[in-house]
Amino acid sequence: MSTYYYETNVGAGLPLIDTLKLLHLSGENIKRIRGVFSGSLSYIFNQFSEGGKAFSKVLLEAKNKGLTEPDPREDLSGNDVARKLLILAREIGMNCEIKDVEVENLIPGALQNIGSWSDFKKKTDAVDEYYARRLGSLPEGKVFRYIGQLEKDGPLKVRLLTTDKTSPLGNLSGSDSLFEIYTEAYGEHPIIIQGAGAGAAVTARGVYADLLRVGSRL
Repeated sequence: MSTYYYETNVGAGLPLIDTLKLLHLSGENIKRIRGVFSGSLSYIFNQFSEGGKAFSKVLLEAKNKGLTEPDPREDLSGNDVARKLLILAREIGMNCEIKDVEVENLIPGALQNIGSWSDFKKKTDAVDEYYARRLGSLPEGKVFRYIGQLEKDGPLKVRLLTTDKTSPLGNLSGSDSLFEIYTEAYGEHPIIIQGAGAGAAVTARGVYADLLRVGSRL
């Protein structure tokens, strides 16, 4: 019998999948999950929301720190967050496919069909203009956050929104991820799991922990 663990597929080294499994198996009614699922996009919008840096510069910083995919457009497309949201939905018994996730693509529409990353980088002026306009309309005291959200037996959405700087989501820093789990027992006070959501070191530790668990069952 084969055993598979995939904790790092969603929250890097955070104990998220195990927590959801235990809640679900114990009969807890998980009603809603919301949060910043991508450490790379957390870093990008934490930095960009503060102002002072062009979006393309922040994006390249994240890439150079090893926080993004080799082609950062995979992060910007929302596909990575959509896959993570789908995993969480299935963990709580939802019957859904990737086509059921409503995704807001962060790449400006006119630039979504550019073939290579090197060609895309030549269009950074257009990217920066697009995000400068969005930043210019950001109300004082607000920040951008790219979130995944599901409602039990309801819609699955991935989108960019604004939130108060003082909120749990708005208070994130660095490349931290944050997951809010709303259950029937806990009511309007969610279980919050927060911590580093990207980077080789934290992901490697998560994979190593899964290997140790596999070894303990042999």
